[in-house]
This record gives sequence, structure tokens and C-alpha cells, in this order.
Amino acid sequence: MNMLSLEQHEIVSQEQWLAARKQLLQHEKDLDHQRDRISAERRALPWVKVDKAYRFEGPDGPQTLADLFGRNSQLVIYHFMFGAGWKEGCPGCSFLSDHIDGADLHLAHHDVSVVAVSHAPFADFQAFKRRMGWDFQWVSSVSSDFNYDFKVSAKPEQIKAGKVTYNYEPSKDAGEEMPGLSVFYRNEAGEIFHTYSTYARGLDLLVGTNNFLDLTPKGRNENVIMEWVRHHDRYEDSPIKASSNNGNQTPERQ
Repeated sequence: MNMLSLEQHEIVSQEQWLAARKQLLQHEKDLDHQRDRISAERRALPWVKVDKAYRFEGPDGPQTLADLFGRNSQLVIYHFMFGAGWKEGCPGCSFLSDHIDGADLHLAHHDVSVVAVSHAPFADFQAFKRRMGWDFQWVSSVSSDFNYDFKVSAKPEQIKAGKVTYNYEPSKDAGEEMPGLSVFYRNEAGEIFHTYSTYARGLDLLVGTNNFLDLTPKGRNENVIMEWVRHHDRYEDSPIKASSNNGNQTPERQ
């Protein structure tokens, strides 16, 4: 909705507003029920057993996929776009990641572990993580095919040949690093299964800020998706100013 339509917005009586609100409420309830049905379909998806021995690098050295579960039987992995040699993470991934720590506190007590995984070497993103003030677990998959197997990294020759699949279809604008989320389950026998993955707009559900915006008169107020989003220490009045900022306004990548 643009500013002109805001200025010319229909103004009605309280009774008329209430009638319109009740009609919208029914549509909201219909959406809730549809979301419940889709969530049930998601849980009913068949699983794929993970037999490949993936290797990750964390603060205490090498880790396996099983290690990332910790004490829990369910694992949510956020595929964070951070390539080798980058100085900053993707602004969109950073925006989403600003929402992880609060949820992680509760999920950890409800049989769910949350871990971010990036393709860059572990050392490459430590300064950025400190700058952002994040506490969630974040590891590197540089030593394995994990990112390639879960379709969030592509090799230059694949991109050049137009042979990249992203979000379950051929992609014409794929990059070497792309965002996504994958979910895994570990049974009592220690077997691990891939249960779900989502990409692109499928990640929107995790961005609580957008849910707030969708309730407001201006909505998300963007012409290009997330064009207004900055790293949280790059807003002009941000209380968080890291010494490593140096006033840069765009992600530094190599």
C-alpha cells in the first residue's frame, strides 16, 4: 500500500469497522486452518535416511551431523550464506538470524536443536558472529559435501552451465551460496533422517519482524523484497556499533 492510498483510506463508523473486521477474522481463521493442514502434510512427508558421514568444524574442532543434535532428537539447520573470504554475512540471512536466539532458548527445552551452517571455513565468520552478538551454534561445512547435497551451494562451473537446482527447480539466477533450512530426526537407535527442507520464500515463516509488519497499515512497505533491511548495527540509530564496522554500507565479499 502506497502513501497516497493511506491518505485516501476509507474512514467508517465503529459499527462498519466491526462488521469488516469480523469478515476478515473469518478469512484469518480459514488461513489458520489451512496452515494447520499444511503443517500436518509436512509432518507426514516420507523421510530419507542419512548415511553419508558429513563433517563440520565448530569451536571445539571436528563434529559429525549426530554431534549437532546434542541431547535432542530433532535438529533444525539454517543454511546461512557465508562464503570463503567474505567479511560479512548475507544481510537477509543476518536478518533471519536475528530471530534465532530468542526461539533457541525455548526450542532447546522442547527436544529441538538449532544450528547455523555455512560453507566458509569456521575462522572466517567468527568476527562477524561476535559483531552481531549472536549466541546460537554456528559451524562450517567446508570439509564436506553437505552444502552441495542440500542444494545451498553451487560450483562456478555449474552456474556457468546453467545446471543449478534451487528450491526444487532449475535456477537461472543461482549464486555460489544460497539460503535454506533443513530438518533432521534421530531415532533411539541413532539413525538420522532428513525430514524437510525449504528455501527462498519458504524461510519467511521464521522472520518474526515480517509478521509484525504484516499487521500494520503500511505492511512490509518495500518495492524489492527486504530492500530496507540492514545488518542490525548499520541502522543510523543502532545501539550496537562494533569496532569492526568502519562505516561500510554493503557486505564485503570476495
